[in-house]
Amino acid sequence: MFNRVAVKKQCPRIRHRRSMTRISALSALGCLLCFVNEAAQATPLEMPSPLTFQAGPLGTLNVQGVASGYAVWQDNKFAGSGNPGNKSASADISNGQVIIQKNSGLVQFYLQAGAYNVMSLGSNFVSTGTFTQNTFGALPVGYLEIAPTDNFNVQIGKLPTLIGAEYTFSYQNWNIERGLLWGQENAVNKGIQANYTMGPVTASVSWNDGFYSNRFNWVTGALTWAINKENSVFFQAGGNMGHTNFAYSSIATTPLQNNESIYDLGYTYTGENLLVTPYVQYTSVPASAVNAYSGITNGSNTSTIGAAVLADYSLTNTMSVAGRVEYIANSGNPNDGAANLTGFGPGSHAWSVTVTPTYQEGGFFARAELSYVDASMPTGFGWSGTSGVGGTQLRGMVEGGFMF
Repeated sequence: MFNRVAVKKQCPRIRHRRSMTRISALSALGCLLCFVNEAAQATPLEMPSPLTFQAGPLGTLNVQGVASGYAVWQDNKFAGSGNPGNKSASADISNGQVIIQKNSGLVQFYLQAGAYNVMSLGSNFVSTGTFTQNTFGALPVGYLEIAPTDNFNVQIGKLPTLIGAEYTFSYQNWNIERGLLWGQENAVNKGIQANYTMGPVTASVSWNDGFYSNRFNWVTGALTWAINKENSVFFQAGGNMGHTNFAYSSIATTPLQNNESIYDLGYTYTGENLLVTPYVQYTSVPASAVNAYSGITNGSNTSTIGAAVLADYSLTNTMSVAGRVEYIANSGNPNDGAANLTGFGPGSHAWSVTVTPTYQEGGFFARAELSYVDASMPTGFGWSGTSGVGGTQLRGMVEGGFMF
């Protein structure tokens, strides 16, 4: 089971919207890009302009898509990790998706359908078919939107989360893999969301089912302030207002995180060629949830604290290099009833570094990635081939494909 993985959110760059409807570090970044010289800014995997067609009473619709594959190698194996299972190398489809949307008028909609796979640091990997089937299905994102004004809209359906600085699918991000902090953040939500923009401030609030639990007791919110064309700050928060003891999806619904509270605070710098987003994250899970889902009876309140810096530098109009550095710690120890929230065990801490050079020309893209994770883990936790008191993971990846 992918017990550290949940799927992340839809990239605002592919929507060409009149107002900002996704509030996170990168959504603020996407809005600020309009101030930057397009010729100098080679944002990794920027979607081409959509195809448009007339759909009778539905009006003008936009169509986009992505078809890509990946290959991965890592220096340790994950015994019992399922398909492809106990391997150090694999190759599969990373994205095979079509996006249809109506983004004008009072009534709008967004549909994204197809296959996908999400790789994350420090986690095992499964086949694309298994991942798609056991997360959000063949329609991972789809919602109806009511937009009475340019600066206010309400959405209902399967929505990308408001939490975090990385998106779900690989083509939406600077790096192929998601990071360590991403494992604590929820992803696609079933629910309703309101978005409002007033000058440089954008706010969103959502009532949803958290980690895709099909139990509607989560509230999330996000606030972004664009100080000027180069600088913005954001605050995101969310949590379970009750207690959820139901796992709707075997991969996406992680029971401990589905009962957590989470807070992200960050900053985005948008320069002519350099984009940087540092942020800090805090999560906490109550003892009641630890007791229910950790197989122990003396569970204690457990938390994580993490920090990350994501950056991208455009070398030319077609070449860029992205990097990510992270640190995360899990409170407690194996003897005090603390939960294993990070996958590395109570009392553990881990750091990672990722480098991703990217080439894109028109709808074609190709990129490589090298990542390294170093985790200090208590006895009884460890990757295959480690002593159980610590472990490292070196992983190399390539990804390529087409977008339209």
